[in-house]
Amino acid sequence: MKRIVLCLTAILCVLTISAQGVYDFSVKNEEGKSVSLSDYKGKVLLIVNTATRCGFTPQYKELEALYEQYAKEGLEILDFPCNQFGSQAPGTIAEIHQFCTANFDIHFPQFDKIDVNGEQAAPLYIYLKSQKGFEGFDLNDKTGKLLDGMMRKKNPDYAKSPDIKWNFTKFLISRDGQVVARFEPTAKMSSIEEKLVEELKKE
Repeated sequence: MKRIVLCLTAILCVLTISAQGVYDFSVKNEEGKSVSLSDYKGKVLLIVNTATRCGFTPQYKELEALYEQYAKEGLEILDFPCNQFGSQAPGTIAEIHQFCTANFDIHFPQFDKIDVNGEQAAPLYIYLKSQKGFEGFDLNDKTGKLLDGMMRKKNPDYAKSPDIKWNFTKFLISRDGQVVARFEPTAKMSSIEEKLVEELKKE
């Protein structure tokens, strides 16, 4: 039985990685309803795995500022809460949404909680990781050094894996659904903004 499950998982991974772009995937919104990412065709997307009790949680404010500035030009930010890193996204999606609207007044869409790594990883994230591997933490950043040291203690070769390393990893998606960049949580928001503006200017 275990072998059958492993085979099915492997087949799913192959099918996921062979997908043509993010528009091939469907996800569940905060109400548990299925949403096709093809609904976002023609938009520039920033897909983020988030947490409400993380040192990076204040990035919600920066993300909302980006959204307010560029939404009219075609930017959409897709927020996927994930509790896999330090259990820093506890609670239901309704509780998470309430926290984010109350504390950061976010207006971009939030989706149901997911796993981004492991056997239960969302197919969307299997695909995203297959397109852009780990970019490295900013070692000039205090938190970047801390995360790098922590992970090297567990696995000296951790950087070779494309797995998501921590909350607030971001993937930039072009208007035609292709993954064009990955930003680790220590990446400066100004660098992210520069890259997404480049994509917004493309037709």
